[in-house]
Amino acid sequence: MSAGIEIRRDGAVVSAAFDRPEKKNAITSAMYEALIDVFDKAEREPDIGALVLSGAGGVFTAGNDIDDFLAGATGAASGSRDIRDAPASRFISKLAGFEKPLVAAVHGQAVGIGTTLCFHCDLVFASADARFHMPFVNLGLVPEAGASLLAPLRFGRAKASEFLLLAEPFDADTAQELGLVNAILPETALLAHAMSKAAALAAKPRSALLVARRLMRSDPGPLKARMEEEIAAFSAALASGEARAAFMAFLSGAKG
Repeated sequence: MSAGIEIRRDGAVVSAAFDRPEKKNAITSAMYEALIDVFDKAEREPDIGALVLSGAGGVFTAGNDIDDFLAGATGAASGSRDIRDAPASRFISKLAGFEKPLVAAVHGQAVGIGTTLCFHCDLVFASADARFHMPFVNLGLVPEAGASLLAPLRFGRAKASEFLLLAEPFDADTAQELGLVNAILPETALLAHAMSKAAALAAKPRSALLVARRLMRSDPGPLKARMEEEIAAFSAALASGEARAAFMAFLSGAKG
């Protein structure tokens, strides 16, 4: 395990699991760095054919660790550090540009990046207790990881407004109906199923698979442009008193 990320290899498939159950797998900067390293190695090694993301301890991830996030955001908000250099931003860029099959096994909470990363996966499997939530606006922030573009494309604008503007959570059944989740499995079978599907992808003729995947995703230009817009808006939001007040209210509620 590295910095709260449990890494395993099973044949041509690499598994990376959020493993900080005492904090509901909330993601720290060190965890993002570990994930970036996993993605880099998976891209470089030709015998790795797919990557699986999951969570340990009954939850996928509660999103960013707020204390850690605020500490890292202080420099970005003050202008002394470019938010694009932050580990979370670099992970999102790596996630969106990853060229090999990506599979997610989601159970329990999938908050913030826990939901938005699913838009970049080729296959997403969930347990019945999975709960997806994108509460960015509630925290005085804007969507990230291209969600402001990808959610309306996947769900339609009306449903995307429920989940991004009203910031309402949604369950596994809804996620499957809207095309975010491929199948709902018993929690005990979830990871094994995701690993088997990843192995099936990794066993396909590699060149044909990667070209087909790229063609299905079409021109990456609009997504990259939207992500740049989101980062600029996110950075501006971080500097606002509105976001700071929302974060403090969240922390007070979480600790009280």
